[in-house]
Amino acid sequence: MSVVLVGISHRTSPVEIRERLAYADAAIPDALRCLRAARLADEAVIVSTCNRVEVYGGVNDDPGAALDRLRQFLIESRGIDPSLSAGLYGLSEPQSLEHLFRVVAGLESMVLGETEVLGQVKRAYDLALRHHHTGRQLNRAFQRAFNVAKQIRTETRIQRGNISVASVAVDLAERIFSSLSERSVLVIGAGDTSEKTARALLSRGAREVMVTNRSHDRALALASALGGRALPFTDWSAAFPDVDIIVSSTSAPHCILDRARLSPLLDRRDRSPLLLIDIAVPRDIDPDVLLLEDVYLYNIDDLQSIAAEALRLRQEELGRCEAIIREKVQTLTSPSKPAQDTGHELAFGSNA
Repeated sequence: MSVVLVGISHRTSPVEIRERLAYADAAIPDALRCLRAARLADEAVIVSTCNRVEVYGGVNDDPGAALDRLRQFLIESRGIDPSLSAGLYGLSEPQSLEHLFRVVAGLESMVLGETEVLGQVKRAYDLALRHHHTGRQLNRAFQRAFNVAKQIRTETRIQRGNISVASVAVDLAERIFSSLSERSVLVIGAGDTSEKTARALLSRGAREVMVTNRSHDRALALASALGGRALPFTDWSAAFPDVDIIVSSTSAPHCILDRARLSPLLDRRDRSPLLLIDIAVPRDIDPDVLLLEDVYLYNIDDLQSIAAEALRLRQEELGRCEAIIREKVQTLTSPSKPAQDTGHELAFGSNA
């Protein structure tokens, strides 16, 4: 018996296609039952996330024929036009195992090395296991994949450092304040990146978020989405004594906060640190504010530079991760397959 997979991912298809192939968790057990009842595979696991939909099968017959069957099943079970399936890929051993290991280790993710996908695949496997749709082959493959992900996480630096602007901002905030549990955030401007940054700060325990924007309706909408409160744009400085972190991202053509304006506002605070995160272009905050005591300022270039360095370090670890995966795949397949087996990659797609 060997492991095959058919799937689609963010690397091969846009979200408009992926969402049409996606399975709700509640629908997966029935889909697995139908798949196995039709004898398309002896064992099966379906992984469905925002970035990928993949059907893994344990099969006893020709891998190429099994891949054709699973591709047709995926198209028909999701009710899509075959013309929309150009992004589907199909793999058999050893490439199918290498791909599974890479997915679980975060090497195929949008954010290189992220850990969320490990939990998603574990839940998908557990769902199939609890409904008795896995057997010796897929159990070995998935359990080995989880072990490899743990080994990669502990022996390499693939998950070290933050590589998004929002996560870098949060990391900096935690270095300055240690804990965010008693910290208040003021968001100036209602752009996408400032929203992501505010959400990231909240997820790490920030106590309160206040939002101000030239359009008060937009401030109200974002404040509501964040569970915070909106402030008038003409009087946001009134809340300054209670603010620890300011995230600024307006479309103003000039600085909205400089040393002359900030200095008297600081007199209304205690001597606790003030973190300013300027993600606007052109900049909202004049760099001269750094001359003031207890003020920390990071602009978009600072954040992107830190993120780029973290990404560079992660990419340098790819070779080590892939060497671990190749070794583990070979030990998994060697009892039944020669090491030189090149596997089968279906013509309707390429490795994601």
